[in-house]
Amino acid sequence: MDKKKHFLVTAALPYANGPVHIGHLAGCYLPADIFVRYLRSCGTDVKFICGSDEHGVPITIKAKKEGITPQQVVDKYNGIMKKSFEDFGITFDHYSRTTNPIHHQTASDFFRTLYDKNVFVEETTEQFYDEEAKQFLADRYITGTCPKCSNPKAYGDQCEKCGSTLNATDLIDPHSALSGSKPVLRKTKNWFLPLDKLQPDIERYIAARKNIFRPTAYGQCRSWLDQQLQPRAMTRDLDWGVKVPVKDAEGKVLYVWFDAPIGYISATKELLPNDWERYWKKQPNEKDNASLIHFIGKDNIVFHCIIFPAMLMAHGDFIVPENVPANEFLNLEGDKISTSRNWAVWLNEYLEEMPDREDELRYVLTSIAPETKDSEFTWKDYQARINNELCSILGNFVNRVMVLTAQNFESRVPEAASASVNEAFAPVAEKVFGLRQNIAAELDKYNFREAMSLCMDLARVGNKYLQENEPWKLVKQDKAAAGSVLHHGLTICHELAVCLQPFLPNTAAKLFAMLQATPENAAWDKPSGSFALQAGTMLGASEILFKKVEDADIEKQIQKLQATKAAMPESSAPAADLLPQKEATTFDDFVKMDIRTGTILAAEKVSGADKLLKLTIDTGIDQRTVVSGIAMFFKPEEIVGKRVSILVNLLPRKLKGIVSNGMILMAENPDGKLVFVTPDEGALNGSSIK
Repeated sequence: MDKKKHFLVTAALPYANGPVHIGHLAGCYLPADIFVRYLRSCGTDVKFICGSDEHGVPITIKAKKEGITPQQVVDKYNGIMKKSFEDFGITFDHYSRTTNPIHHQTASDFFRTLYDKNVFVEETTEQFYDEEAKQFLADRYITGTCPKCSNPKAYGDQCEKCGSTLNATDLIDPHSALSGSKPVLRKTKNWFLPLDKLQPDIERYIAARKNIFRPTAYGQCRSWLDQQLQPRAMTRDLDWGVKVPVKDAEGKVLYVWFDAPIGYISATKELLPNDWERYWKKQPNEKDNASLIHFIGKDNIVFHCIIFPAMLMAHGDFIVPENVPANEFLNLEGDKISTSRNWAVWLNEYLEEMPDREDELRYVLTSIAPETKDSEFTWKDYQARINNELCSILGNFVNRVMVLTAQNFESRVPEAASASVNEAFAPVAEKVFGLRQNIAAELDKYNFREAMSLCMDLARVGNKYLQENEPWKLVKQDKAAAGSVLHHGLTICHELAVCLQPFLPNTAAKLFAMLQATPENAAWDKPSGSFALQAGTMLGASEILFKKVEDADIEKQIQKLQATKAAMPESSAPAADLLPQKEATTFDDFVKMDIRTGTILAAEKVSGADKLLKLTIDTGIDQRTVVSGIAMFFKPEEIVGKRVSILVNLLPRKLKGIVSNGMILMAENPDGKLVFVTPDEGALNGSSIK
């Protein structure tokens, strides 16, 4: 990574229809903040942009439920989100909002440029219309029975019970959420982005990022492209949003996924009115182009990796994203986080109920970051990671060094006067420097979970060094040698302060204060020893870095979630019924099955079969075709890159003319929904499951 370049880093614009929860944090805001803090610590020119996405149907639905205007909704939640981000320490250079006049103008100008270049295609299509409310209905304004799980409260774009993506016309007995009446189909004109015509350019863009994008992002894009892109409407029949700036467009606004990513541009304009083009526009010398990085969740991949790049390329003046680090989903206590069901840990409530524990939450969410697969947050795990790792490993090491120095050297940095101790420390110093280099290398690759783990390894090195040299005993026999040991211990503390800056900024600041040291730019590539603390320096006041989390604190949070679940409507609460155990079998029968770990490389629908998907799977021993009956539950583009468990020695079987060589293992929830049986990250493709 060329850190001498200038970077424009964005985090997905959150909908201003609810507070921020831990799923949002783990998905994009925390990893983006870690990356930006890292670049700043290297002295890199970086701007960090975000803002509230304040248009779209969820906003208007919220307004109708609360009996207020859409503007009042977004004003309320913009304030809540902005304060939560600030209190938690997400260091945006600018946090904007898409209702600002500069955004409306920027989005209108962008649309008009594409319109004047004849990029758009005008099409007349049929959409649901509410004759009582006298308006066309967006997908979320239509409810009905899900054709897949029979949930009577499914939306026109998704069923929240089984998780299926739907079209409004798929619903059984659809009704308008506005009037309750049955809608009719009417013709309406909209402007479409011809993604089919732009596909060759997008193909080249995605191909160039095969080894840059995460597997899920690349796989989703590849699946969309393999199925051939189709024109997508960039305008909607609504009254809330950016007005379409052309004739014959009364009652129409820009599609929220057209105007939202332009919010990154308008926010940069607000921050840098005279210099924004340096971060967005193509420069005369291509090497001078900024590096544009989007941090998102996997549900936004198609918009940031295909649609927005297509818009930028069609415009012609703008750079395209260099990388789009997309995370998977974070689940909560065995269930999917859901704003509509109130199943979440809300950031503003966490900050009130768990005061002064911002770094603890940063640590836990980074340690379980859903970078390559969905992960899960539980309060018991939160407690264990803080008590057993932050307190017992990191905090314990720093505290021992500081206390021993205070007790035996009057809180002054001892001299490293013992030649034998210094010689023995040399391989430890080399290991410490190697860890710092490895942490930087993982940060360069957006592997924040691994980088955080290496930081804890650095603290473990410090604890081991103290334990092996026992300065509390050595000081009674050879005070100079004990002083040398503590000098090196303080040096490791300084190394920790440097490495923890992106991850645990409050902790790093406390460490620097205790050591009476200041952060240095470009510190990551300096050899160990360049941070040598001056002997005789008076250290700052020592303090306990982390407090243990008590059982009562955790029980309170668990009870709060249980109360939430009890208040859920029966249709949305997780089902409790499980199938009974099958009849007993023998071990000999079981060992005949050769079950391996694998990765889905490609997925596509099987023609003439609604339930079947054709999968290409890397089993470690080969790449094979498997036909699986999961099409009712998953879209092809959603599962490319997914880790699976596969029965590889199942006799081949022909389905719809395709020879299937194996069977992937799926779990069936009580509500009939299928979920993948996913192996742990440590299991390589081809590993046997026993």
